[in-house]
Amino acid sequence: MVKIRSSEITPEHVYFSRRKFMKGIGALALGSVVMSACSNQEAVTAKETVIAGSTTGSTSLFEEPAPEANPPADTPNSYEAITTYNNYYEFSVMKQQVADMAKDFKTSPWTVQVGGLVNNPKTHDIDDLVKRFPQEERIYRLRCVEGWSMVIPWQGFPLAQLLKEVEPTAKAKYVRFESILAPDQMPGQNDAYFKWPYAEGLRLDEAMNDLALMVTGLYGKPLPPQNGAPLRLAVPWKYGFKSAKAIVKIDLVEEQPTSLWMAAAPDEYGFYANVNPEKAHPRWSQSSERRIGEGGRRKTLLFNGYEAEVAHLYTGMDLNANY
Repeated sequence: MVKIRSSEITPEHVYFSRRKFMKGIGALALGSVVMSACSNQEAVTAKETVIAGSTTGSTSLFEEPAPEANPPADTPNSYEAITTYNNYYEFSVMKQQVADMAKDFKTSPWTVQVGGLVNNPKTHDIDDLVKRFPQEERIYRLRCVEGWSMVIPWQGFPLAQLLKEVEPTAKAKYVRFESILAPDQMPGQNDAYFKWPYAEGLRLDEAMNDLALMVTGLYGKPLPPQNGAPLRLAVPWKYGFKSAKAIVKIDLVEEQPTSLWMAAAPDEYGFYANVNPEKAHPRWSQSSERRIGEGGRRKTLLFNGYEAEVAHLYTGMDLNANY
């Protein structure tokens, strides 16, 4: 997997000017490193259908435009685009309102508990956590379940490092992530439609994959509140709603966790949420996507282009049944 040096991650204009860097990004389209910035709350339920101009509200698939034959290279989105187009239902269902509503969100002091079925539970202060685990810069593409995507330069550390430190027991099969519950700061959490706080989960072997990243920043800067500060998950081969934000608790558990979206719309959102262009959402196709900042559509790649790194995790599984 390509890992980008800090000298190439900042300043922002470097991403759009270096020929060498752009050649590296082109190679990522074959399945190396690239993700997008969908928020924890990017999933769409019957409550809100906003998908690339779709007006469907039932079970039929919308007629989407054909993807471009030769889409542009995977160029990172601008810092402005990444930080002003955010799905984060804790603040608002309106993407363009989230940044303003989150600007005063308190990210310090902040602690993260890591426990459950482990031999060595830990509670980390966020500042100590950043110092304890060396930070890496990685370019990931993100595919939102709504049908849009971005390419984002994240900064963080592999989730596997955090999990190895707490020593999971033999009974640990899954990892459950829990976000902060703070309705006084997050007005969206007063909406009783969802079962707050936000929760997500991975199989333990998925969580131990090197691509699974605990994110602390982007574009070489601290992670903004609207993007999940101070600590979020990035799982680039899955739809963005799997990447929980503002994480305060991580537990190793034996049973498969029920996520917020599984509880809210179990017929539409399953546990795995792997990017799969052949598996349609009940209300729209997933075969193509709209890259933010581009005019047309591009074909969606299996596992979001990370098949070489993660396909072995699902050997023998029916990807349509295990959606």
